[in-house]
Amino acid sequence: MKTLAAPAPLIQSIRLQRDRRRRELRRLCVLLGALLMALVCVTLAIGQSVTAPLDVIRVLWGHEVPGAGFTVRELRLPRAVLGAVGGLSFGLAGAAFQVLLRNPLASPDIIGISAGAGAAAVFAIVFFGASGGLVSVFAVLAALVVAMVIYLLAWRDGVAGGRLILIGIGVAAMLQSVTTYTLSKAPAWSLEEALRWLTGTLNGATLMQAVPVIVTLGICGGMLLLQGRALGALQMGDEAAAAIGVSVARTRLLVVLSAVGVIAVATAVCGPIAFVAFLSRPIASRMTRASGPLLMTSALTGAVLVLAADYAGQFLLPSRYPVGIVTGALGAPYLLYLLIRMHRKGALS
Repeated sequence: MKTLAAPAPLIQSIRLQRDRRRRELRRLCVLLGALLMALVCVTLAIGQSVTAPLDVIRVLWGHEVPGAGFTVRELRLPRAVLGAVGGLSFGLAGAAFQVLLRNPLASPDIIGISAGAGAAAVFAIVFFGASGGLVSVFAVLAALVVAMVIYLLAWRDGVAGGRLILIGIGVAAMLQSVTTYTLSKAPAWSLEEALRWLTGTLNGATLMQAVPVIVTLGICGGMLLLQGRALGALQMGDEAAAAIGVSVARTRLLVVLSAVGVIAVATAVCGPIAFVAFLSRPIASRMTRASGPLLMTSALTGAVLVLAADYAGQFLLPSRYPVGIVTGALGAPYLLYLLIRMHRKGALS
């Protein structure tokens, strides 16, 4: 039986469209990278006081500049670095979950992973008097355990995206009740710390705090980027992906483990900065009008969101707000819009 070959003009047209999309994605990544660097520069130079760009450069090169050294090196630089790598982590992990499960609601802060980290961190602060690195350890371990529980509960001859999301939302609700109960029992001296952590904040950031986020982003984030082509195949469905040689079960497990690792460490250090993982890929998709995994584009979008929201919360609004408050104000209306749109399309019925 003869197989029909696609006409050469059709093949050429497909290749041209593919190359054009790749060029557009590269240009967008360059633009987002430039915007991210601009936000870093603004964070380093402009705050309650303005530092001349030349003085900022001299401080970064290790020179002592009276009136600027402490402000730039100890206060602004750690905040900018942690905000950038935290945003990259949130955006990358959120995109990986949404592509893997083929659902815009499949974000770590919607399906319970961030809620698990938050409940454990608050429990450790209130009942064990934990602080600093110990809180981060509790948060990371809890996020990993919650992700494993959700994955196992959703397993039934494979993991269906809709089932995992519903189970995740239910687990998140239970964990939120644990957090609420813990806060109700918190003494005054630990309640403020617990609430500060829950809002998601870059206040008091240090360069040492950014180290585990950078290492995890390099290892687990690199693994996610290597799985980008397989994730793109999974968007067409498990059967279609398997037909072109993708190991569906292996890819799914690698992506889940890597994404959970990235989001767990970022949440442990920065707190559960609301809706960054949820918003990053939809924004990136609107900018590119593409439907691929968009992992790198989403990561850069997440970093831009965190730095812009943090700067706005500190200097552009009438009062000072933690970054999580600002991103939450942005994300909540979009969540309602998305739910209404999905309901109208019958995706929630």
